[in-house]
Amino acid sequence: MLQQTPVARVAPVWHEWLARWPTPTDLAADAPGEAVRAWGRLGYPRRALRLHAAAVAMTEHQAGTVPSTETELLALPGVGTYTAAAVATFAFGERTTVVDTNVRRVLARVISGEEYAAPSPTRAELTVAAGLVPLDAVEARTWSVAVMELGALVCSARSPRCSECPVADLCAWQLAGRPSYQGPARKGQAWEGTDRQLRGALLAVLRASDVPVPRSSLEALSDNEIQRERCLDSLVADGLVEPLSRDRYQLPASREAS
Repeated sequence: MLQQTPVARVAPVWHEWLARWPTPTDLAADAPGEAVRAWGRLGYPRRALRLHAAAVAMTEHQAGTVPSTETELLALPGVGTYTAAAVATFAFGERTTVVDTNVRRVLARVISGEEYAAPSPTRAELTVAAGLVPLDAVEARTWSVAVMELGALVCSARSPRCSECPVADLCAWQLAGRPSYQGPARKGQAWEGTDRQLRGALLAVLRASDVPVPRSSLEALSDNEIQRERCLDSLVADGLVEPLSRDRYQLPASREAS
């Protein structure tokens, strides 16, 4: 839930989610569409389907428990490198290398002297990150959360508070005079009128209904028929929407395969 979504938005949904589904088995027993419904407006709703699929896999292959190692976590549907490392470290104390956006920015500045990290993680960057993690598992966990918090609260993207940074005297970017980013201009994400906005609006109607939604209710959301049909088709292709007929749609009711 926290991937690309602020804690303030995640916290209430997370509490409601765990109250309803305290174990993987509880979630797996419900329809995947209910996970999408409970996801609300967190964004990137396919993550809800992946969580449901992971719960099914844990129920069928892990006796309903969350795996405790990075390797086992990576075997779950929808779990990538960052999530597996973070869960293994913070939940189970395994020594791993946790690299998120905040960590990448801190290491880019402190180690490489660059204002921002590259658009995508490089092998060299991950090698540097791994080499900085303490060998002791307890210290490694403390290191990982400390670097993440440093990036989130002090070494932020837009307004870094260098005067409050505990490693300012070691920061290559600070020592170089804080040179400005020289790469391609960073573009903000458009929203109004985009497929992302319309997909969200279509899903919102389906989430709000406990019964199948007629096509006419979905058509009322946009006069742009080509865009509307493209978005609806993409939601069906992503498994987020289930067509019952040409004229009725609902959130997916069938249990996802693991």
